[in-house]
Amino acid sequence: MAEAPGSDPAAKTAAAPTTARRRRPPSILALNITTVFLGLAIWWAISLTGLQIPSPFAVVASAIDLAQRGILLEDVVASLRRVLIGFLLGSALAIPVGFLMGWYGWARGLLEPWVQFFRTIPPLAIIPLAIVLMGIGEQPKIFVIFLAAFLSCVISTFQGVVQVDRTLINAARVLGAKDGTIFVRVVIPASTPFILVGMRVGLGAAWATVVAAELIAAQEGLGYRMQHAQIYYDLPTIFVGIITIGIFGLLMDRTLLLIEAKLTSWQERR
Repeated sequence: MAEAPGSDPAAKTAAAPTTARRRRPPSILALNITTVFLGLAIWWAISLTGLQIPSPFAVVASAIDLAQRGILLEDVVASLRRVLIGFLLGSALAIPVGFLMGWYGWARGLLEPWVQFFRTIPPLAIIPLAIVLMGIGEQPKIFVIFLAAFLSCVISTFQGVVQVDRTLINAARVLGAKDGTIFVRVVIPASTPFILVGMRVGLGAAWATVVAAELIAAQEGLGYRMQHAQIYYDLPTIFVGIITIGIFGLLMDRTLLLIEAKLTSWQERR
Protein backbone atom coordinates (compact mmCIF):
# COMPACT_ATOMS: atom_id res chain seq x y z
CA MET A 1 0.00 0.00 0.00
CA ALA A 2 1.37 3.43 -0.95
CA GLU A 3 2.23 5.88 1.74
CA ALA A 4 -0.15 8.81 2.17
CA PRO A 5 1.13 12.10 0.82
CA GLY A 6 3.24 13.95 3.33
CA SER A 7 3.84 10.89 5.49
CA ASP A 8 7.38 10.26 6.70
CA PRO A 9 8.27 6.61 7.53
CA ALA A 10 11.38 7.70 9.45
CA ALA A 11 9.30 9.99 11.62
CA LYS A 12 6.88 7.16 12.37
CA THR A 13 9.77 4.90 13.35
CA ALA A 14 11.19 7.56 15.64
CA ALA A 15 7.80 8.20 17.22
CA ALA A 16 7.17 4.53 18.02
CA PRO A 17 9.80 4.25 20.83
CA THR A 18 8.55 7.53 22.27
CA THR A 19 5.01 6.15 22.44
CA ALA A 20 6.32 2.93 23.98
CA ARG A 21 8.18 4.92 26.62
CA ARG A 22 5.08 6.86 27.45
CA ARG A 23 3.05 3.71 27.88
CA ARG A 24 5.69 1.88 29.90
CA PRO A 25 4.31 0.87 33.30
CA PRO A 26 5.89 2.32 36.43
CA SER A 27 8.95 0.57 37.80
CA ILE A 28 8.79 -1.93 40.63
CA LEU A 29 10.77 0.45 42.86
CA ALA A 30 8.25 3.23 42.28
CA LEU A 31 5.42 0.86 43.14
CA ASN A 32 7.27 -0.26 46.29
CA ILE A 33 7.69 3.34 47.46
CA THR A 34 4.08 4.14 46.65
CA THR A 35 2.70 1.20 48.59
CA VAL A 36 4.88 2.05 51.63
CA PHE A 37 3.49 5.59 51.81
CA LEU A 38 -0.01 4.30 51.17
CA GLY A 39 0.34 1.83 54.03
CA LEU A 40 1.58 4.57 56.36
CA ALA A 41 -1.36 6.77 55.40
CA ILE A 42 -3.84 3.96 56.10
CA TRP A 43 -2.14 3.23 59.42
CA TRP A 44 -2.31 6.91 60.43
CA ALA A 45 -5.98 7.10 59.40
CA ILE A 46 -6.85 4.00 61.45
CA SER A 47 -5.08 5.47 64.50
CA LEU A 48 -7.37 8.50 64.24
CA THR A 49 -10.55 6.40 64.43
CA GLY A 50 -10.22 5.80 68.16
CA LEU A 51 -8.94 2.25 67.97
CA GLN A 52 -6.18 1.35 70.39
CA ILE A 53 -3.48 1.57 67.74
CA PRO A 54 -0.60 4.03 68.16
CA SER A 55 0.02 6.51 65.37
CA PRO A 56 3.18 6.31 63.24
CA PHE A 57 4.46 9.42 65.04
CA ALA A 58 4.10 7.74 68.46
CA VAL A 59 5.94 4.64 67.20
CA VAL A 60 8.76 6.75 65.76
CA ALA A 61 9.06 8.63 69.06
CA SER A 62 9.24 5.33 70.96
CA ALA A 63 11.90 4.01 68.56
CA ILE A 64 13.99 7.16 69.01
CA ASP A 65 13.71 6.88 72.80
CA LEU A 66 14.74 3.20 72.78
CA ALA A 67 17.62 3.94 70.40
CA GLN A 68 18.91 6.84 72.52
CA ARG A 69 18.94 4.62 75.59
CA GLY A 70 20.79 1.89 73.69
CA ILE A 71 18.02 -0.64 74.31
CA LEU A 72 16.97 -1.02 70.68
CA LEU A 73 20.52 -1.72 69.49
CA GLU A 74 21.07 -4.34 72.21
CA ASP A 75 17.82 -6.11 71.34
CA VAL A 76 18.51 -6.03 67.59
CA VAL A 77 22.03 -7.41 68.04
CA ALA A 78 20.80 -10.19 70.34
CA SER A 79 18.02 -11.31 68.00
CA LEU A 80 20.16 -10.99 64.87
CA ARG A 81 22.92 -13.06 66.44
CA ARG A 82 20.51 -15.86 67.33
CA VAL A 83 18.81 -15.81 63.93
CA LEU A 84 22.04 -15.78 61.93
CA ILE A 85 23.72 -18.55 63.91
CA GLY A 86 20.69 -20.84 63.85
CA PHE A 87 19.83 -20.06 60.23
CA LEU A 88 23.36 -20.55 58.91
CA LEU A 89 23.88 -23.78 60.85
CA GLY A 90 20.51 -25.15 59.74
CA SER A 91 21.08 -24.27 56.09
CA ALA A 92 24.65 -25.59 56.13
CA LEU A 93 23.41 -28.99 57.30
CA ALA A 94 20.21 -29.04 55.24
CA ILE A 95 21.92 -28.62 51.86
CA PRO A 96 24.20 -31.70 52.03
CA VAL A 97 21.44 -33.78 53.66
CA GLY A 98 19.00 -32.74 50.93
CA PHE A 99 21.53 -33.59 48.22
CA LEU A 100 22.15 -36.95 49.87
CA MET A 101 18.43 -37.76 50.04
CA GLY A 102 17.82 -36.71 46.46
CA TRP A 103 20.83 -38.43 44.88
CA TYR A 104 20.92 -41.75 46.76
CA GLY A 105 17.85 -43.92 47.18
CA TRP A 106 19.17 -45.57 50.34
CA ALA A 107 19.65 -42.17 52.00
CA ARG A 108 16.13 -41.15 51.04
CA GLY A 109 14.73 -44.33 52.55
CA LEU A 110 16.62 -43.82 55.81
CA LEU A 111 16.23 -40.07 56.32
CA GLU A 112 13.00 -38.96 54.65
CA PRO A 113 10.62 -40.51 57.23
CA TRP A 114 12.41 -38.70 60.06
CA VAL A 115 12.57 -35.41 58.19
CA GLN A 116 8.87 -35.57 57.35
CA PHE A 117 8.04 -36.57 60.93
CA PHE A 118 9.84 -33.63 62.52
CA ARG A 119 8.61 -31.28 59.79
CA THR A 120 5.03 -31.80 60.97
CA ILE A 121 5.99 -30.77 64.51
CA PRO A 122 6.10 -26.97 64.92
CA PRO A 123 9.51 -25.85 66.20
CA LEU A 124 7.65 -23.84 68.84
CA ALA A 125 6.49 -27.14 70.34
CA ILE A 126 10.15 -28.08 70.87
CA ILE A 127 10.91 -24.96 72.91
CA PRO A 128 9.71 -26.32 76.31
CA LEU A 129 11.70 -29.54 75.79
CA ALA A 130 14.78 -27.60 74.67
CA ILE A 131 14.60 -25.36 77.74
CA VAL A 132 14.30 -28.36 80.07
CA LEU A 133 17.25 -30.15 78.43
CA MET A 134 19.51 -27.17 77.68
CA GLY A 135 18.52 -24.56 80.24
CA ILE A 136 17.52 -20.97 79.58
CA GLY A 137 20.74 -19.78 77.95
CA GLU A 138 21.44 -19.27 74.26
CA GLN A 139 21.59 -22.97 73.35
CA PRO A 140 17.84 -23.75 73.31
CA LYS A 141 17.03 -20.59 71.34
CA ILE A 142 19.66 -21.30 68.70
CA PHE A 143 18.66 -24.96 68.57
CA VAL A 144 15.00 -24.31 67.76
CA ILE A 145 16.00 -21.72 65.13
CA PHE A 146 18.43 -24.24 63.66
CA LEU A 147 15.67 -26.84 63.54
CA ALA A 148 13.20 -24.49 61.84
CA ALA A 149 15.73 -23.43 59.19
CA PHE A 150 16.96 -26.98 58.62
CA LEU A 151 13.53 -28.50 58.05
CA SER A 152 12.51 -25.73 55.64
CA CYS A 153 15.68 -25.92 53.57
CA VAL A 154 16.22 -29.68 53.48
CA ILE A 155 12.88 -30.41 51.84
CA SER A 156 13.41 -27.75 49.20
CA THR A 157 16.92 -29.04 48.42
CA PHE A 158 15.63 -32.61 48.18
CA GLN A 159 12.86 -31.54 45.79
CA GLY A 160 15.37 -29.64 43.70
CA VAL A 161 17.52 -32.71 43.22
CA VAL A 162 14.71 -35.14 42.39
CA GLN A 163 13.18 -32.69 39.90
CA VAL A 164 16.34 -32.24 37.84
CA ASP A 165 15.51 -32.99 34.21
CA ARG A 166 16.57 -36.59 33.52
CA THR A 167 17.33 -35.61 29.95
CA LEU A 168 20.18 -33.42 31.16
CA ILE A 169 21.61 -36.22 33.28
CA ASN A 170 21.30 -38.79 30.46
CA ALA A 171 22.88 -36.39 27.98
CA ALA A 172 25.83 -35.87 30.31
CA ARG A 173 26.27 -39.62 30.68
CA VAL A 174 26.17 -40.10 26.91
CA LEU A 175 28.97 -37.54 26.64
CA GLY A 176 31.05 -39.63 29.06
CA ALA A 177 30.58 -37.64 32.29
CA LYS A 178 30.99 -39.56 35.54
CA ASP A 179 28.56 -39.33 38.44
CA GLY A 180 30.71 -36.81 40.30
CA THR A 181 30.92 -34.53 37.28
CA ILE A 182 27.19 -34.83 36.65
CA PHE A 183 26.45 -33.95 40.24
CA VAL A 184 28.71 -30.88 40.24
CA ARG A 185 27.97 -29.58 36.72
CA VAL A 186 24.30 -30.51 36.33
CA VAL A 187 22.54 -31.37 39.59
CA ILE A 188 23.89 -28.58 41.81
CA PRO A 189 23.23 -25.73 39.33
CA ALA A 190 19.75 -27.06 38.54
CA SER A 191 18.94 -27.38 42.26
CA THR A 192 20.22 -23.93 43.25
CA PRO A 193 16.88 -22.09 42.74
CA PHE A 194 15.12 -24.64 44.97
CA ILE A 195 17.82 -24.33 47.63
CA LEU A 196 17.55 -20.55 47.76
CA VAL A 197 13.76 -20.68 47.96
CA GLY A 198 14.12 -23.08 50.88
CA MET A 199 16.59 -20.72 52.54
CA ARG A 200 14.15 -17.83 52.16
CA VAL A 201 11.40 -19.89 53.78
CA GLY A 202 13.84 -20.98 56.48
CA LEU A 203 14.77 -17.38 57.17
CA GLY A 204 11.14 -16.48 57.82
CA ALA A 205 10.78 -19.51 60.08
CA ALA A 206 13.94 -18.50 61.94
CA TRP A 207 12.58 -15.03 62.74
CA ALA A 208 9.23 -16.44 63.85
CA THR A 209 10.97 -18.98 66.07
CA VAL A 210 13.42 -16.57 67.70
CA VAL A 211 10.60 -14.23 68.72
CA ALA A 212 8.71 -17.13 70.27
CA ALA A 213 11.84 -18.36 72.05
CA GLU A 214 12.55 -14.89 73.44
CA LEU A 215 8.98 -14.64 74.68
CA ILE A 216 9.57 -17.67 76.89
CA ALA A 217 13.11 -17.34 78.18
CA ALA A 218 15.32 -14.33 77.45
CA GLN A 219 16.72 -11.22 79.06
CA GLU A 220 17.23 -9.30 75.84
CA GLY A 221 16.01 -9.41 72.27
CA LEU A 222 13.12 -8.02 70.26
CA GLY A 223 10.73 -10.75 71.41
CA TYR A 224 11.64 -10.17 75.04
CA ARG A 225 11.15 -6.41 74.63
CA MET A 226 7.72 -6.92 73.12
CA GLN A 227 6.68 -9.19 75.98
CA HIS A 228 7.99 -6.70 78.52
CA ALA A 229 6.04 -3.91 76.80
CA GLN A 230 2.89 -6.03 76.86
CA ILE A 231 2.97 -6.11 80.66
CA TYR A 232 2.81 -2.31 80.78
CA TYR A 233 0.46 -2.02 77.81
CA ASP A 234 3.15 -0.13 75.90
CA LEU A 235 1.77 -0.48 72.37
CA PRO A 236 4.31 1.83 70.65
CA THR A 237 7.19 -0.34 71.86
CA ILE A 238 5.40 -3.46 70.62
CA PHE A 239 5.00 -1.82 67.22
CA VAL A 240 8.68 -0.88 67.22
CA GLY A 241 9.58 -4.54 67.74
CA ILE A 242 7.24 -5.73 65.01
CA ILE A 243 8.46 -3.17 62.49
CA THR A 244 12.12 -3.79 63.31
CA ILE A 245 11.70 -7.52 62.76
CA GLY A 246 9.91 -6.84 59.49
CA ILE A 247 12.62 -4.47 58.25
CA PHE A 248 15.50 -6.79 59.05
CA GLY A 249 13.63 -9.80 57.71
CA LEU A 250 12.94 -7.93 54.47
CA LEU A 251 16.56 -6.82 54.10
CA MET A 252 17.84 -10.35 54.64
CA ASP A 253 15.29 -11.73 52.20
CA ARG A 254 16.34 -9.18 49.55
CA THR A 255 19.95 -10.19 50.13
CA LEU A 256 19.05 -13.79 49.36
CA LEU A 257 17.21 -12.61 46.24
CA LEU A 258 20.36 -10.82 45.05
CA ILE A 259 22.40 -13.97 45.67
CA GLU A 260 19.82 -15.97 43.76
CA ALA A 261 20.01 -13.58 40.82
CA LYS A 262 23.80 -13.95 40.71
CA LEU A 263 23.84 -17.74 41.02
CA THR A 264 20.94 -18.40 38.63
CA SER A 265 21.66 -15.84 35.93
CA TRP A 266 21.37 -18.67 33.40
CA GLN A 267 17.71 -19.21 34.31
CA GLU A 268 15.03 -17.66 32.12
CA ARG A 269 13.04 -15.05 34.04
CA ARG A 270 9.71 -13.36 33.50
